[in-house]
Order: sequence, then C-alpha cells, then structure tokens
Amino acid sequence: MAFPALFVSHGAPSAALDDDAYTRALGAWARRRPKPRAIVVVSAHAEALGPARVNSGARPSLVYDFYGFAPRLYDLRYPAPGAPDLAREVAGSFSAAGLDTVLDAQRGWDHGVWVPLRLLYPAADVPVVEVSLPVPRNPEVLLTMGRALAPMREKGVLLFGSGGLVHNLRRLRSENADGPPEPWAHAFGEWVDARLEALDVVGLAAYAAEAPNADLAVPTTEHFDPVFFVLGAREDRDRVESVCQGFRYGTLSLRSFALAAP
Repeated sequence: MAFPALFVSHGAPSAALDDDAYTRALGAWARRRPKPRAIVVVSAHAEALGPARVNSGARPSLVYDFYGFAPRLYDLRYPAPGAPDLAREVAGSFSAAGLDTVLDAQRGWDHGVWVPLRLLYPAADVPVVEVSLPVPRNPEVLLTMGRALAPMREKGVLLFGSGGLVHNLRRLRSENADGPPEPWAHAFGEWVDARLEALDVVGLAAYAAEAPNADLAVPTTEHFDPVFFVLGAREDRDRVESVCQGFRYGTLSLRSFALAAP
C-alpha cells in the first residue's frame, strides 16, 4: 500500500519547544504507521529563482531563519541524514515531467523542514530531501511536481508539504495565542476544508479568485503552495485524513492533513 502524502501547517518556529494539542497530534499521526523509508519535502521557506532546487547534501545543516524567539530554540538540532541518491532520483523524475531542476548540495534545511520533522520523527533517523519552490510558479507547477514523484509513495517515501493554509503575519494577534480565529480566516479555512474533503483540486487551484477573503488569508502564496505538491501526489483510493485543526494567534492556521487509502 502506498505511503500517505502529508501536508502540515507548520505554525511558528516555537512549535519545536511546545507540548500542546498541535505538537501531540503530529507525533501521534507519525506513530500510527511505520516510519517512511525517506522523506521528500517542499517547504514554504525555500524559494529560488528559476528551476526547482533539489537538496543533494549528505548531511545538510539547519537554517535558523527566524528571529526574536527563545535563545534555546537556536540550540536545537535535527541531525537526520540527507539522501543524495534519492535526490538524483527526484531530479530525474522532475526532468522527465518537463520541469527544470538542479541539484544543490549547499543549502541547509529551513525551519519549515526541521521544526515539523522534529515533532513527527524526533529520532531524526529518516533520510530527508528538500525541494525548493521554483520562482515563478503557479498551482499547476506544484501539481506537476507532486504527480512526478507520486510513484515514490509505493516505495515507502513520504511526500511532505510544509506551509500554512492561512498565514497572515501582519494581522497576527500575538497577545492571544489560543483565541478564536479572525472571522475572515475562519471563513477561508472553511472554504478550503470543503474542497479538500471533496478533493476538488480544480476548485482549490482557483482559490485566489473564488475563496472568501483570499487576499487576507494568502497575502503571498509560498505557504499555501505546498498543498498543491501534496494534492498532485494523490492516488485514486486516497481520502483526506485530518491530522490537526485550529488556529494560533487568530490568523495562523494549524490545519494539517494526510492523503491516505482508507
């Protein structure tokens, strides 16, 4: 049976230090199934002009691409190995699908990779390959990336999108982490959920024009785009499996889901 594909709204970097319903939900999801053979992740925090860049390093470093958090957050490590052979396979699959691709052995893993992976697989014993978001791009590019790698699910590879379905830091309510979401954020999230449950990929790809409050919920696309990588990897038997719901700070969605056969 194919390994699930997973989308995680990775929240704030401080999630790496938290013990709450969100962090426990991610860990519980991972523990319910065997570990993947490897992970290929598309993160909101890795954008690059031109072709998709596939991290081919054997031991990528961590990038602490945030500021103003507790000092101990910058001391955290995630020493999982890279997977150079898998990176070359990823690049070959992209090229066969008509996607421009380059291997990159230099860039480290941003917090969209190592923070959720610490929660999912804290032993850091699953090899990881990160793929950048190409610039420019549109939903069809990300769907093509997911389709190109979908056969890897049959080999036990976790295809993982890390971003956020609602992500507006300018409207963050920093004084009320656990308060209710802003009405506009809730309305957008409900619209997305309805289309996810129906696996209405065409509808989701039109979110910018069709969804309520899309300009507020997705002021820039990098956090929403990884969802299309995951949806591109879907199989006919897949259904949406909820991993986590809710919001932090009123405008930061924690909605996470997997595509898996029932």
